[in-house]
Amino acid sequence: MLPNTAYAILGLLTFGRELSGYDVKKWADASLRFFWWAPATSHIYRELARLEELGLVTSRPAPDAERRKRLYLITDRGREVAAEWVTEPVAEPVVVKHPVALRLWLGHLGDPEQLRTVLEEHRVETRRLLREIDQSIAASAGDAAMEYPRIVLEWMRTIYAADAEATETALGQLPRPARRPG
Repeated sequence: MLPNTAYAILGLLTFGRELSGYDVKKWADASLRFFWWAPATSHIYRELARLEELGLVTSRPAPDAERRKRLYLITDRGREVAAEWVTEPVAEPVVVKHPVALRLWLGHLGDPEQLRTVLEEHRVETRRLLREIDQSIAASAGDAAMEYPRIVLEWMRTIYAADAEATETALGQLPRPARRPG
């Protein structure tokens, strides 16, 4: 069994295009990060090497490459492995790693006004991500190959919108500083 990151990289290669490690990183940053994580470039290259050793991808030198750039393509066996993984039951629970929630959870250690700033900045960032998701959804409209990624983007849009709403609720619940007599 491969780590989930390997399946994510295989998945990016299932759309039928040869990709360099750099291309994989760019696409992961533009898609996977909304619901999984965008692995570091070094992690991507390690996984690509492992996948090639296992015969799940092939690579070739990129034409006219100045450096040792390689292009990767999924093999038939790689596509089979990815397809098998997609249909396996999910035994692991979803774990939410929310650094802003963790900071708020430890709010008794900090200044409420600074926590308010953290939440307000998170709200701004979440709204920015919602705009990026909307752009990705619009860019994938009409592309039949992107039907499932589009469904996931719409799912993530719902989650991020709920996070923005939850942030608003938390902001309303933060204690206000006591007013000083004037």
